[in-house]
Amino acid sequence: MRKGKRSKVSNNSFAPERRNNNYENLILEACSQDVIVIEKKMPERLKGLYSDNVIYINQCIQTITEKTCILAEEIGHYHTTVGDILDQTELNNRKQERRAREWANQHLIPLMRIIEACNAGIEGRHNIAEFLGVTEDFLQHTIVHYQRKYGLYAAYGQTLIYFEPLSVTALIE
Repeated sequence: MRKGKRSKVSNNSFAPERRNNNYENLILEACSQDVIVIEKKMPERLKGLYSDNVIYINQCIQTITEKTCILAEEIGHYHTTVGDILDQTELNNRKQERRAREWANQHLIPLMRIIEACNAGIEGRHNIAEFLGVTEDFLQHTIVHYQRKYGLYAAYGQTLIYFEPLSVTALIE
């Protein structure tokens, strides 16, 4: 078995312009829960894998932003998955996959971060995703998740978050 690159925050090899605090924070979070994160060459179709307190991230993934989204989902598997769920033809396995993805959605983009992006005047899915440090695809999946969970909008404190189109409105007391 070929050894992969073990990620260590204290010895991060990413160039400063490619650094992503979300990724580094997720590695720290995984380490604090005794989960090892290893970047290694994997089949192209496999972006990440969690097994027995080890998360493997495909080192062929080109962007730190995408690695961040993959790592969050794999940490989601650590928190929510039981057993081997590789066979996605099984309904229970697909449910566990979805549960891990939803954990990642809520962890990387809690409702407050959507409010922060909108209040900062960020417009457009691409710009919002960049502001949040996630891929556009991950942002879209998160919005769909929140729509399933809350409906057309969610109330957060004194703010309404509308999911389509993505916007926030402050409530007047």
